[in-house]
Amino acid sequence: MTTIISDTRVTPARITARGWGWRHAGRSRPAVSALDLDIAPGERVLLLGPSGAGKSTLMHALAGVLGDDEDGDSAGDLLVDGRRAADARGRVGLVLQDPDSQVVLARIGDDVAFGCENLAVPRAEIWPRVRAALAAVGLDLPLDHPTSALSGGQKQRLALAGVLAMSPGLLLLDEPTANLDPAGVVEVRDAVVRGLDRSGATLIVIEHRVAVWQDGVDRVIVLDPAGGVMADGPTAQVLANEGERLSRAGVWVPNVALQLPVRRARPAETGDLLLHAEELMVGRVPFARRRAEVVARDITLDIRSGLATAVTGPNGAGKSTLALTLAGLLAPAGGTLAAGSALANGVGSHPVRWRSTQLLTRIGTVFQDPEHQFLAATVRDDLAIGPRALHLSVAEQTTRVDELLQRLRLDHLAEANPFTLSGGEKRRLSVATVLATRPRLLVLDEPTFGQDSRTWQELVLLLAELLDDGTALVAVTHDEQFVRTLADVNCVLPARLANDSLPNDSLVDAP
Repeated sequence: MTTIISDTRVTPARITARGWGWRHAGRSRPAVSALDLDIAPGERVLLLGPSGAGKSTLMHALAGVLGDDEDGDSAGDLLVDGRRAADARGRVGLVLQDPDSQVVLARIGDDVAFGCENLAVPRAEIWPRVRAALAAVGLDLPLDHPTSALSGGQKQRLALAGVLAMSPGLLLLDEPTANLDPAGVVEVRDAVVRGLDRSGATLIVIEHRVAVWQDGVDRVIVLDPAGGVMADGPTAQVLANEGERLSRAGVWVPNVALQLPVRRARPAETGDLLLHAEELMVGRVPFARRRAEVVARDITLDIRSGLATAVTGPNGAGKSTLALTLAGLLAPAGGTLAAGSALANGVGSHPVRWRSTQLLTRIGTVFQDPEHQFLAATVRDDLAIGPRALHLSVAEQTTRVDELLQRLRLDHLAEANPFTLSGGEKRRLSVATVLATRPRLLVLDEPTFGQDSRTWQELVLLLAELLDDGTALVAVTHDEQFVRTLADVNCVLPARLANDSLPNDSLVDAP
């Protein structure tokens, strides 16, 4: 594999914060406050903190994309190389938590080249950088491969490749491995470290799972949700001296045990049959094409009440497509998918033909991108949409919403705009919007990404209670601890087949 991103060393950036803070418009509390910080050129920093501590806000501010006075209020100074961060954008490369938001062009080669072109990199140098960056992150696809056909994990690799190709003086990574398979996590981390060894750039990386990056950074900085810094120092020293305190606050400290649910043992064949898949094929119709591309096939699976099914496998294997098909949001590309009588209950056996109101209490879906689920201007109103569509009484709507707000630590954000939440808070809200209608089957795509150890435990405990009450769970995940803790069945999808397609008229499984 090509491992060199650029032979040219860059001038690493220096970061200075003095009393810096930011409050989103419409929020009573600041996302970050009273931050004093010095990061020397070339340092490699792991930025930690509980969910909602303001880590992503700080990263956006350093990249100069946080917004202006209409978007919020700032305090103090935040400088890159002695200049306001907003004036140093050409020095900074940022990989966002949501890779979809960084896809710009229709082909992967053009997308990776986009940043270099904006920085006026000589044309003769751009394409060697593009190829090397794609190879370094393990995205082994033709340069003209459509970005619309990439999985979430592949888009994450694409976004990282685009930033690495730019050779910035400051590299900002916001959970760059969150939706990658285990092999991809190591591959991408090592690609970043190799690139830094060559360029000498300064690094700040957010990653809840400390073990992934602890050997690749020099320093750990932990943000305090109450303001300022909770801990700061050499990686090994901070973890040794502050490990217990940080763990109580929600930081994923290696080798610290978690509180895990104890579930009743259930044989796989027990429970009502909710869905039956027989030699199922799943796929989507790519934009501007007439044929549906099959991404996974020969899937035989029973989904039963009270049981959790994990869907695992490498990036691009078709996990999210399978989840959307099981949820009735995509038509099968072949084979059989039928709802059992316990789930169908008089509305027919083909979930893809059910109306949205019929899905509400039968199958609830949590998308890979939390923002795809937000429809209202406040967190409280978003949670009330489902119960309101079910025509529940106002008292019952309020009870369900208040219970979920409290249980998922969102009560202090009830009146906030969902799009201003942190990544972990957005994920919890997206799960809560589905739980509000109490469906018999939950289909969750990466339900635990962006969670600190405390909110992870609370979410897993809640899902375990739902399973014990008879709810079925299908979870697409790369979270091995989640699989070990909750999964009764593990459906492992193999690497995706190439050039595998079916005509459009075979998409729907006829009754």
